[in-house]
Amino acid sequence: MEEIVVQDLELKSLIGFDGNPLNGLILHPDGVHLIYPLGTNVTAYNWSTKAQRFFVGLTNIISAVTVSNTGKYVAAGQVNYMGFRSPIIIWDFETGEPVTKYDSHMVRVESVSFSCCEQYLMSLGGIDDGTIIVYEIDKRQVLCGSSSVKSTAGISTVLRAVNGRNRCFVVAGDNMLRLWTLNREQRNLQGLDTSFAKIKRKILCTAIDRRDEYAYCGTSTGDVLKVALNFPADAAAQIPAGSPTLVGCFAKYPTAAGNKKRPPAGVTVELYSKGVTSLWLYGDDGTMIVGSGNGVVELVRQKAQQQPAHQRETAETRLATPTRPLLVAVRSADVESTVTSVQLMGDHTALVGTIRCELFTVSVATFAVTRMFTCHTSAVHDLAFPRGYSKVFATASKDDVRVWSVDTLQELLRVTVRNCTCSGVLFSHDGAQIISSWNDGRIRSFTPETGRPLYTIHNCHNNGVSAIAMCVDGVKLVSGGGDGQVRVWQLNGTDGILLAVLKEHKGAVTSIDLHRLGHEAITSSADGTCIVWDIVRYTRLSIMFSSTVFTSAMYHPNATQLLTSGTNRYIGFWEALDGSLIREIEGSAVAAVNSLDMTPSGKYFVTGSSDQTVKVWLYNEGVPTHVGVGHAGVVTNVRVSPDGRYLVSTSVDGGIFLWRFPHDSDPKPPSSRCSSVSGVSASEQQTVRSRQLSLKKSMPVRKENISDISSVQKVMSVLPGGEVSAGGDVGVRNSSSSRNICKSSSSTR
Repeated sequence: MEEIVVQDLELKSLIGFDGNPLNGLILHPDGVHLIYPLGTNVTAYNWSTKAQRFFVGLTNIISAVTVSNTGKYVAAGQVNYMGFRSPIIIWDFETGEPVTKYDSHMVRVESVSFSCCEQYLMSLGGIDDGTIIVYEIDKRQVLCGSSSVKSTAGISTVLRAVNGRNRCFVVAGDNMLRLWTLNREQRNLQGLDTSFAKIKRKILCTAIDRRDEYAYCGTSTGDVLKVALNFPADAAAQIPAGSPTLVGCFAKYPTAAGNKKRPPAGVTVELYSKGVTSLWLYGDDGTMIVGSGNGVVELVRQKAQQQPAHQRETAETRLATPTRPLLVAVRSADVESTVTSVQLMGDHTALVGTIRCELFTVSVATFAVTRMFTCHTSAVHDLAFPRGYSKVFATASKDDVRVWSVDTLQELLRVTVRNCTCSGVLFSHDGAQIISSWNDGRIRSFTPETGRPLYTIHNCHNNGVSAIAMCVDGVKLVSGGGDGQVRVWQLNGTDGILLAVLKEHKGAVTSIDLHRLGHEAITSSADGTCIVWDIVRYTRLSIMFSSTVFTSAMYHPNATQLLTSGTNRYIGFWEALDGSLIREIEGSAVAAVNSLDMTPSGKYFVTGSSDQTVKVWLYNEGVPTHVGVGHAGVVTNVRVSPDGRYLVSTSVDGGIFLWRFPHDSDPKPPSSRCSSVSGVSASEQQTVRSRQLSLKKSMPVRKENISDISSVQKVMSVLPGGEVSAGGDVGVRNSSSSRNICKSSSSTR
C-alpha cells in the first residue's frame, strides 16, 4: 500500500472569541479587521466581508495580544505548564507568516505591547516570572530585561507603551505604576515610580492620552487614577523630566435614587461595582469610555475643578480625600458581564468585549447596544446536525442549548434552562423538534425556530440524563443516565411513556447509537462495557469488555461492525453480530479519545482527543490522513456535516471550530427538505408545491422545522417555569440618557 502522508486540516472558521485576556479584542488600524484570540489561534476577522484569517503557532491558551501602531505586526503570548517557558510570536499581518519567536518568560505572558516606532516589543511576565523583556524585532534578539517586582507593592499585570516616545512604556499593577525608559546604548532599563502616598489601589487597566501628558488607570476599587507622566514639551525628548505624579483619584458624581432630586445622605461619590476593567480615551479633554466589572459601559467626561490654583496644587501633591467626584456620566449601557476590552470604530461605534466571550457594538451617540458575537463560556457536552441538513447545528452546554448557522457563524437560537447543564442534544428526523437531556433528570423538547417548549419528561434518571438517541420513526427514544440504566420511551407529542428499563451497566452511560433500522441500540458506559440491545424485545444481544472507560460507540453505516473509543487511547473495531474484537488501533499517543463520528459511506471516520487534536482516518486502513491542531482545551465532540463538506469540533473551553473536510464528500444523504422525485416533470412538481402552500395557509398553526430557520433568527430563552422570553440578538434597542439595559432576553409570555 502506498504510504500515506499525514497532512494538516484546513481551519475554515471559528465561532466566538476568547474574552478572558484584558484588551484581547483589538481593532486593526485599517478600521476593518478585528484581532482577537480563540483557542491557540489569533483571528483576523474582516468586518466587511465576514472572512477570517488565522495566525497560528502557539500551543496553549493565549493570554496577551497586541497590534503595532501601523498594523504591520501582530504579537501574542500564551500560558504554559509550570516550569516551562512561554513563547511569544510576532506575525506579519499581511502574509500571516511568523516574523520571529522567542521564549523569555516562565509559565505565563501577562501583557505585550509594541513601541510606537514598531522597533521594539515589550513583554511582561506573570506572577511566576516577574520580569520585563524588551525585544528588538529587526535584529531578532532580546535587547534587555529587568525585574517587574517592587518590594513595597504587589504583582504587575498591565503594560502599555506611550504614544510618541519609542523607548518609554508604563507598567502598573497592585499599588504601583512605574515609567520605564530604555537605554539602547547601555542595553538596560531605568524606572521611575509614582508615589501614591497613603492611597492603596490595584490598577487593572491603563490608557495614555495622545500627547503623553496623562495616564488614566482603572482600579479594582471602582475609581480612576489620573497620573501626570511629566514628559518635556519636546516630543523628541525620551527621558521624562521627573517621576510621574498622581494628580487625582476620581469617581462619579452620585446619581439620585428613584424620584429624589438629591443623592442619599452621606454618599459623596459613586464607584464602579467590581472595578474599572477597561478604558478608552474618547477625546483630549478627558472624556472616556469606561467598562466595569459588573457590565456597565459609560461615556464619562471630566468635570473641571472649582478650587483656586494654589489649593489645586496642594490637592494634586497631597490628596486629603482619596476619591473625589469628578466624573460625570453622559451615556450608559449594560452588557451584563465583566468588560475586558473597549475599542472605538470610527467616531460613532464602540466595540465591547466581555468575559462571557460576547462582542457588542455600542452607538456612541445613543448608547444603543447590539450583540454581534456569542460563544459558550464552558465545556460543550454535545453536538448535533439535523438529519440531511448541513446549514445549522446545535450545541449543548451549561444552562443552554444553542443553534448556530454554518454560513454566517451567528447564533440563531438559544434555549436556556437556568442552573442546569445540558448533556445531550439531537434533532428529530423530521426536523420539527430539538430534544435535549439535562442533569436534573429531565428530557425536554423544543420547537426548532422559536424555542417554544413542547413537552418535558420528568424523573427520567436518578443521577441525570447523560445520553439520548431517537429512532427514525420519531416515536421511540432511548436514554441513558448517570445511574447506568438504559430506558426506552414512547413519545406521543405531549409526554413520554416508559416502555422498558434495561439494567446491565454499573457506571454512567456515555453514549447511545441506534441501528439504521431502529431495532437495535449500542450503549457505552464508564464501567468498561459496551452493550448491544434489542429495543423491540428489550433484551441484551451482546456485550463487549475492555480495560477502559468507553467514551463513545457507534455503528458502521452498513451495520456489520461497531467502532468504540475510550480512555485507553485506542479505537476498537468490533463485530456487530457477536461483539468479538476485530482489531485495535492507537487513536492518540498520549491522551484519551473522547468522540467519534463517521461519514455516511463509512469510508472515513473522525476522532477528537484530550490531546487537543482532531484527526481524520481511513476506516479500512486504520491510518490517519489529516490532523487538526488549534483547540486550547480537551476536544469533547466531533461531527461531520451531512453533506460531507465540513467537520465541526468543540472543546472544554467553549470553542467551536469549523474545518474543511479534506476528502471528497460521500453520496449525498436524503435531505430534510422536500426533494424532487425522479420521473416527475417540473410542471407536476410545481402543482404539488402550490397545493402544499395552499394547505399551509389554511392550517391554524404552522409546524416548525429546522430547515426553515431564519438567518436573522432572534435568540430565544426558556426559563425554569416554562416561561419563554425573546431577546434581540441582532436588534437595536432604544436608549436614553439614563442607563440602557441590554439583556439576552426580555420576559414575555
